[in-house]
Amino acid sequence: MAEVHHESAFYSGHVQGVGFRFSVLQVAREFDVAGYVTNLADGRVQVEAEGRSGDVTAFFEAVQDRMHGYIRKTERSAVRRAPEFSGFVIR
Repeated sequence: MAEVHHESAFYSGHVQGVGFRFSVLQVAREFDVAGYVTNLADGRVQVEAEGRSGDVTAFFEAVQDRMHGYIRKTERSAVRRAPEFSGFVIR
């Protein structure tokens, strides 16, 4: 695969200390995506995901649906690039 769809998302709100990263990991297992989820020092959660465009979009929609009660703000950006990840992990 020469290039994949890659999206970065930053979630703010009540997103740390509530199982957010584990929930994102569980959602990722339902889709053909690779990447990671991590807590940031400023209280946000960062998610990096790549794969086919439809899979990545559906993954982020599922995260939003599952965790909507905790998310106050989401910032997402997308690019096409060479794949960087294998599997999906919590960092």
